[in-house]
Amino acid sequence: MELTNSTNENQSRDRCKLPVLDKKDSSGIATAELPPSFPNPPHQHRSYKWILFGLLGMGLIAGATFGYRWWRYTLVHESTDDAYVTSYIHPINARISGTVVDVEVDDNQQVSQGTLLVKLDPRDYDLARQRSEASLASAQQQAAVVQANIDVTATNAVGQTTEAQGNINAAAAVVSTAQAALAEAQAGVPAAQAQLAQVKANLIKADLDYKRYKALYIEGAVSQQQADTARATYESTLAQYNLINEQIKQAQARVVQAQKNLVNAEAKLNATRGNLQQANATGKQTEVNRRQYKAALTAIAQSKAELKNADLQLSYTSIVAPIAGRIGNKTVQVGQRVQPGQTLMSVVQLTPWIVANFKETQLENMQPGQAVEIKIDAFPHHSFKGKVDSLSPASGAKFALLPPDNATGNFTKIVQRIPVKVVFDLNSIRGYETRIAPGMSAVVTVDTQ
Repeated sequence: MELTNSTNENQSRDRCKLPVLDKKDSSGIATAELPPSFPNPPHQHRSYKWILFGLLGMGLIAGATFGYRWWRYTLVHESTDDAYVTSYIHPINARISGTVVDVEVDDNQQVSQGTLLVKLDPRDYDLARQRSEASLASAQQQAAVVQANIDVTATNAVGQTTEAQGNINAAAAVVSTAQAALAEAQAGVPAAQAQLAQVKANLIKADLDYKRYKALYIEGAVSQQQADTARATYESTLAQYNLINEQIKQAQARVVQAQKNLVNAEAKLNATRGNLQQANATGKQTEVNRRQYKAALTAIAQSKAELKNADLQLSYTSIVAPIAGRIGNKTVQVGQRVQPGQTLMSVVQLTPWIVANFKETQLENMQPGQAVEIKIDAFPHHSFKGKVDSLSPASGAKFALLPPDNATGNFTKIVQRIPVKVVFDLNSIRGYETRIAPGMSAVVTVDTQ
């Protein structure tokens, strides 16, 4: 290399020698010809080399500084792009069967807790509630009648026992019996009226069914036989309603008769006789009446439970939002027939979080509460803040539908991923609450210091 450099210098030196030429000017004096001038002297080439070396050195220093800082950053930060946004999604299901008469919300609409979403036709369930209410009233009236019978039979037993012991109190017992009979007759009228209310509810339903089938028959949707059956049911219920009306009139007549009997019993106060056997029989009847009264109380409790169930079924016709959020996946329409358990729409809760699937080799220094930087692909120019909430108790593979079975001879070790829950800082997502949607991809960086 040195020989080459010396050769080049000698060649340059030879080129730079000043040749002497025998030329004379106009005065006759000999002059020498000047050498040609060179644009770039050799010392300028050496300065360019030093500048290039300087720039290269500065680049190496800058690269080394950046690499060192990046190395220090990676020591205390763990990042993954296997992350996505998620939130609670509440399915809205029908709890009863019915026809949709009104849908109060639209797709993507924000609702608050308790907002009415869907309204089902409540008429059938309202009639069922009226029937249950009438059944409860009937059971209560029957219990009142049985209780009155208990009073009657108890009074009769006391009167007949008194007759057996002496005829002085026998007539008084008959009078008490007549009074009890009057009370029984008077109690029978409300019972018949309660039964009339129950039959009236059935009559209303039969009338609605008959009109519905009649309209469907005109449209050709049902057969003549079905329309005739609905009509026969309506007429049968109407006849039953009229029959109970007559029974009410008869009960009122019995009240008048009981009043007359009471007058006769008082007139025969000194003529009535009883015996001990009749008193014993009356005592047994009193026990029977008491058992009937207990059964009547049980019937009342059952009717109350049926009424509560009818109220509950009626309340299910109004489907409301269980929590505040936004409507999504709406499939219900007005006029649609829904079944119990059918999903009508979903309510997405406005509290999103991040599920970040970190490699198991990244979790050595990761703890709940550490600061997190979140970059969502949908908003590349905005950085969100958050913190580590918790780490999954198992890898994602263990929660899969078909977990891998490594109990074979060809086992290959694969780095597993552990889901890490990251919650947003509420201040950092202000203004983005309704724009951050579950399913969005994200890049998560955890500060593990």
